Amino acid sequence: MAYAKRVLLASNGGDGGVSRGIATGLAKHGCRLVLLGDEGALAATAEEVRRFGGAGAAAVVGLDLEACDEAAAGAAVDRAWRCFDDGLDALVNCYSFQGEVQDCLSVTEDEYSKTIKANVMTPWFLIKAIAKRFRDAGSGGSIVCLTQIIGAERGLYPGAAAYGTSLGAVHQLVRLSAMELGKHKIRVNAVCRGLHLRDKFPVSVGEEKAERETGEVMPLRRWLDPEKDLASTVLYLVGDESRFMTGTTIFVDGAQSIVRPRMRSFM
Repeated sequence: MAYAKRVLLASNGGDGGVSRGIATGLAKHGCRLVLLGDEGALAATAEEVRRFGGAGAAAVVGLDLEACDEAAAGAAVDRAWRCFDDGLDALVNCYSFQGEVQDCLSVTEDEYSKTIKANVMTPWFLIKAIAKRFRDAGSGGSIVCLTQIIGAERGLYPGAAAYGTSLGAVHQLVRLSAMELGKHKIRVNAVCRGLHLRDKFPVSVGEEKAERETGEVMPLRRWLDPEKDLASTVLYLVGDESRFMTGTTIFVDGAQSIVRPRMRSFM
């Protein structure tokens, strides 16, 4: 099935293949993408998207997602809007800053502020900017925020107090934005992903130990495949088949979050 959506995807890469898997998955189904973030880090993903969708399937717009203010985010979204005829249909925010795995009492003020800025304020700037353009165009649109189980009520693990708090705020941002933006035919949803072996927490306990021991605990007996397990859900939320879904978080975690307390005792 071809979706033919024009999607703004925010990412800096460096997420273990999560954003690349989503971008190429969308491209395989006919979507064209504007990749927003560090231009150098996104170059390889843009080329891969073009390999599936052709020369005009991908554009890249630079933006410092960690340090941008509202004006910079708005200007970047303006540039992205003009990359394809008739604007854009969707925003998919894949970017988040994980920080270091450490005891909560060791997190510095600067790192906490950086985490909240990158993971809460920047998504809000992007949502606000794209929503204004959807509203003014009268087209409506779909917004998808990628989060992770540390930000949910279930799925907690140690060493990520700032990261988990910031992603918890994103879940609430999704719900409140959905409530307020629905009148403009704008839907806002989240995909809450599970952990893959290159995430900070499994790396901190040791990849060999994580892979060996969690194979006995997780219901699906494996970690998230960042390049294959998320794209179909994002595609569904971007597409018209989910037209009556908004304010919702879909868990794509192989039930990792359900067994997290037991998993912690193993690790």
